[in-house]
Amino acid sequence: MPLPATALYAALLTGLFFLLSIRVIEARRRYHVTLGIPHRLVERAVRAHGNFAEYAPLGLLLLGLLEGMGLPLWGVHALGTAFLAGRAVHAWGIGREPEVLRWRTLGMGLTFAVLGVGAAALLGLVLADAFG
Repeated sequence: MPLPATALYAALLTGLFFLLSIRVIEARRRYHVTLGIPHRLVERAVRAHGNFAEYAPLGLLLLGLLEGMGLPLWGVHALGTAFLAGRAVHAWGIGREPEVLRWRTLGMGLTFAVLGVGAAALLGLVLADAFG
């Protein structure tokens, strides 16, 4: 079953992942760090990339399941847009020196809101399907 909304966010999130990967490579080259994170700006790039990699798969899985279970497309797009924004804003906030804590916090807040609302919606769809 095709999941066009999820495919859209998978493509956009992959683009952001690619940009974060390039930032890590550039930071490693600039500061001559081949392995490890002994420089604070390399560490920031690595953590922005790593944090993205930790949350993006779960967010995409959740979007795909919601779309597959029949959540209206406006809901999938609302969650997908908020998730993409949360991941981008968090990466921007954590990647700065000095850190921009309000953007990092906003990014995590959006991410957690999407995961919480998405999980609750998915549970509701599953229960409605099972008992409805």
